[in-house]
Amino acid sequence: MTWEEVFGHDEPYPEQADGIETAVETAEEGGFAVIEGACGTGKTMLALTAGIDRVRDPDSPFERVLVLTSVKQQLRQFEADLRTINDSLPEEWRPVSGLTLVGKADVCPYSRENRAGIDDSTVYDRCEGLRERTRNLVGEGGATTADALAGRARRAQTDLLDSGSSEGASDAYLTTADEPTPYLPETAEYDDVEYCPFYAEFLAGLPEDGDPVEAVPFSFDDRGLLAPEDLVGLAAGHGVCPHSAMGAILPHVEVVIGNYYHAFDPTTAATFTGPLLDESTFVVCDEAHMLEPRVRDLVSDGVADATLRDAETELTRVIQPLEFDDDERAVEAAELVRAELADTEVTLDELKAVRSLLRDLREELDRRVTAHLDRTTPDWRADLTWLDDDEIPLRDPEEPGPDEISEWAEAAGHAAAWTRAEAVGSLVGVILDGLEEEDKNRAAPGVGRTLAAWDRTDHESFFREIELTRTWDETEPPDSWRRAYTARLALHNCVPGDAIAERLGAFGGGVLMSATLEPLSVFRAVTGLDRLAEDGRPIAERTYGLDFPESRRASFAVDAPKFTHENRGPTPEDGRVGNEVRAAYVDAVETVALSQGNVLVGMPNYREAAWMASVLEGRLDETVLLDESSDDDATESLKRDFFAGEDKVLVTSLRGTLTEGVDYRGDRLAAAVVCGVPLVNTASPKTKAVRTAYDRRFGDGFETALLVPAVRKARQAVGRVIRGPDERGVRAFVDSRYARDRWDGVRTYLPETERAEFQPVSPDMLSLGLERFWSNSE
Repeated sequence: MTWEEVFGHDEPYPEQADGIETAVETAEEGGFAVIEGACGTGKTMLALTAGIDRVRDPDSPFERVLVLTSVKQQLRQFEADLRTINDSLPEEWRPVSGLTLVGKADVCPYSRENRAGIDDSTVYDRCEGLRERTRNLVGEGGATTADALAGRARRAQTDLLDSGSSEGASDAYLTTADEPTPYLPETAEYDDVEYCPFYAEFLAGLPEDGDPVEAVPFSFDDRGLLAPEDLVGLAAGHGVCPHSAMGAILPHVEVVIGNYYHAFDPTTAATFTGPLLDESTFVVCDEAHMLEPRVRDLVSDGVADATLRDAETELTRVIQPLEFDDDERAVEAAELVRAELADTEVTLDELKAVRSLLRDLREELDRRVTAHLDRTTPDWRADLTWLDDDEIPLRDPEEPGPDEISEWAEAAGHAAAWTRAEAVGSLVGVILDGLEEEDKNRAAPGVGRTLAAWDRTDHESFFREIELTRTWDETEPPDSWRRAYTARLALHNCVPGDAIAERLGAFGGGVLMSATLEPLSVFRAVTGLDRLAEDGRPIAERTYGLDFPESRRASFAVDAPKFTHENRGPTPEDGRVGNEVRAAYVDAVETVALSQGNVLVGMPNYREAAWMASVLEGRLDETVLLDESSDDDATESLKRDFFAGEDKVLVTSLRGTLTEGVDYRGDRLAAAVVCGVPLVNTASPKTKAVRTAYDRRFGDGFETALLVPAVRKARQAVGRVIRGPDERGVRAFVDSRYARDRWDGVRTYLPETERAEFQPVSPDMLSLGLERFWSNSE
């Protein structure tokens, strides 16, 4: 067998062939191929072919491919390419089995159909509660068996149909994914205990000592890709929990397609995807330029003020039965609490000490937020609606050292309680699950884990602060900051490369790829790949440029004054241009917009995007659309408006969702204009802490933590234009930093092929360049 037999098309591009062979050879040595490939390289087919080749080779140690991507559209592309591979395999080959991982809300029959009080907002709490009660009913000393519970639910449906009282499928069958299930539309009960019949059916099929896959009542290894709708229809149609079936199947399929959190989120890895995270897995990290920021979020931690309150309340509910056991119910509760305490090393005094810690911690949090607002916004109580998101550092972000909350806890005598908070929180969760039937995630266990991480982690790689997120809660007093803010004790992992390296090191090898990884030396450093190389894991690098005809694209680096806050000044009111620097950028965007086709304009942030849109509306006859920070539905509606009808201009933030991962194929986009370099807010304490940590780890924190990611954002935006060999369009960077090689320039961070294409042009010559391009490409 060769990889050519796996490859899903007649002939690979030269870059694809080189990339596949590089990935195969590197993985066989336990290493990783790092590939930057422009649009048209065929990266998804490249990675799947290399991985499947290793999995299907009987002499290879690899058993599966795990695909991780941060963009839903790319997930769909991997699904499509896997289907293409299966359609092209030799007839005597069995299809490559595949599975797409999704969350409980997407596969739970009740959540999908909004039945039994279960929807997207409640599915996780309700699911855990129903599963726990189902296990209790059938566990050691339980009242019945899983098979009996499932049979009871099936008979309830049959009895309803036999009685003739059912008016049809809507009240006799729970139907999902176009498949009727063998159960009623609501959950079932046994002796007034609610349980999930789908989960009971899954438990009924579990062998005592064996693989959980034996509980899956349908074949999956001969179906090719098992998409979520297919999985739900098959599992629910057989009366089995689709989420449990997905977990049982995933170690046995050859290609698993998921999100970054399936590998890098500590909770998900521990409870669901653990069987995939070993040396028998060939991993594919797609959109790998997002690996570092996404994993930083996943391995950071925090706890909200309201969660501290809930955890304190839970501790009180555990302690009270021991103090007021003067009625029958309290006596029973007290007996359970004492029994659990006797089985652990946690004492009643420790329960009380942690409760006092949480109460005092909330008071300290309140004091600090109030003092911060009094200092920065003295009249904040007069009008809370003017407050914006904010952050309160708990140490100097540029000087690593102990944080002020830890020092407060030590001085207040809470150090011992803080140390025991994790054990106490875990026990409280167990006790309350035994005392109460309410379906909800307990706050105390999570609070305990967060406090443990706060205490355990260092003060150089981690930064602690209070985050204030703008919300509104009418139930809070009018003069309380809690009416306007959600406060959170945040523990930021400034240097996630260690966590990335640890997880990648668990895999046998693989591919990390994106259209924007350069400079590869920086990418290797910040993602921990250099650390793996030091451990003897080979790292192979490949960069493939845009392979479509150069005559069909025009690329400009417009030498306009730097679009920095210092140069452009405050954002003017709507419709006003402002100073000469801003005027140069409006002129450049207008020049491109007047040429032809849809134009995407990327600004450094949403405020500047709103300004640009307001000015363009007064100067263009075309429709100008503004993308604002919004939910997915609003973004999808905006995209539909942009793609439909006459030519339009869409203005957005380069840190938004419309400049990455969106398919502007065909004539959907004629030009993309990037204004400025989209650096994050460098004045933010968190940003300063990250920069300081990178300074100490990599030598130049501004370059590695801020500048290189910003240039990648800009390159992603202009990469939306040319998506196929028959397309044509314009790409423009507007800012002298893209045009000139100088100390504060970013041109050096463009790959060599792009530096050659994006030739500098003065603002007054841009219109001539555009005219020549469009006239020559007619």
